[in-house]
Amino acid sequence: MIRQSAFGIALSMLVLASGFTTTYAPGHTSTKKRFAHQAVSLSSGQATSSITFNTADLEKSVFARINRYRAARGLPKLTLSANVTRQARIHSLNMANGKVPFSHQGFERRVSATRIRYKSAAENVAFNQGYNDPAAEAIHGWLHSPDHLVNIKGNYNLTGIGVAVNSKGEVYLTQIFLSNR
Repeated sequence: MIRQSAFGIALSMLVLASGFTTTYAPGHTSTKKRFAHQAVSLSSGQATSSITFNTADLEKSVFARINRYRAARGLPKLTLSANVTRQARIHSLNMANGKVPFSHQGFERRVSATRIRYKSAAENVAFNQGYNDPAAEAIHGWLHSPDHLVNIKGNYNLTGIGVAVNSKGEVYLTQIFLSNR
């Protein structure tokens, strides 16, 4: 896990955990973990103490931007699932509250809890602080990370996005991808 504190008004940060993918086959689960690749970038932004976010708006922004990206590349748009979104929100909230580390810990449990029979699933997570548009920063990081991009461009048809912000102004984003076709 990579963590840094952003002290002062000019520092912002974005942390990405590499994408996580699993494939379902009746009676067999194959999991490919890609945790070795993490990235941190620092750039200027506003002080986090003066920024407040509507998490539902950030979730909608991630959904719209990812679908625009997919459509621009001739990929089918994803359908938002309430069950998948619920699990993504719980994970983001648990990371923001320190109940679980910033990671993909519990991914398979989250996917199972959706109660959707799936063929494959993946997850992208991001953590950032100090940005005016944390959704845009997370997506920018995901699109420039090969592991995350594989998930975004993957053969999925369902998604769920969860965003949580803690009292320190840290923004945690989770996007889960499922294919149930």
